[in-house]
Amino acid sequence: MKKVTVHVTLKQGVLDPQGKAIQTSLHSLGFPEVEEARVGKYIELHMEDDADIEARVKAMCDKLLANPVIEDYRFNVEEAVQS
Repeated sequence: MKKVTVHVTLKQGVLDPQGKAIQTSLHSLGFPEVEEARVGKYIELHMEDDADIEARVKAMCDKLLANPVIEDYRFNVEEAVQS
């Protein structure tokens, strides 16, 4: 079993209204040192081991998990920890 973590973020230059709202709120709460906040998505997948798992995850990201027009993504594949 593999654990895949996917991080999706807005591309540089794309406005991030949620990030701006967080930055403004942090300033009002007394954290003026925050110069910028950007909001993204964290997705965790548990998948069967497959020889082409990276190609499959890339296809998932391109087709559903990220909007390639305005978002970038990166992912990491590791052995899932059995509990």
